[in-house]
Amino acid sequence: MKPAKKFCKLPKSSWVAVVLALFVVSGAQAQQTSGPQKAVHLMGLVGVKDNAKGTLHVEGGKLLFVHGKASSDIDATSIQDVLTGTDSRESVGKTVDFVSMAAPYGGGRFLSLFRTKIDTLTVAYRDTDESLHGVMFTMPSGTAKGIKKQLVAQGARTSVAGETTAASSSSSKSPADKEKTQ
Repeated sequence: MKPAKKFCKLPKSSWVAVVLALFVVSGAQAQQTSGPQKAVHLMGLVGVKDNAKGTLHVEGGKLLFVHGKASSDIDATSIQDVLTGTDSRESVGKTVDFVSMAAPYGGGRFLSLFRTKIDTLTVAYRDTDESLHGVMFTMPSGTAKGIKKQLVAQGARTSVAGETTAASSSSSKSPADKEKTQ
């Protein structure tokens, strides 16, 4: 009797890497849910301290930030612009700053391993007096775009080219655009 043939001759360490990669990808996709997302309010909301931690979600045509027992909201239709971005932050804290002072040249590459990626969400909106305000949030990587899509679907505007806004329609075209289509 002949021994069974092996289908793949990858070492066990390669299989472990493949399995870990699948978990990372599935975890990143799971973060794009439409429920409340953990967020940090950097600045901008009236009555909310800077760097306040809470949850952020879109519900009933409003962007809601719940922090502690209080909450703040912004009407989606009053939002003039929604922008998303990516950034990174220290995941270890002051220890890395102290160690980086003693690191030799080129040590910054190693120290950059101690940073985690985050998303930023910036919202410009007008209040009831038509005053312009801005709010900034940070949240786990892969979550800001989902909130932005929900806001745009509920009436918020965005200035990013290629993304449709809820307010855009054929009646809002400029005269030059109307002449091109005729």
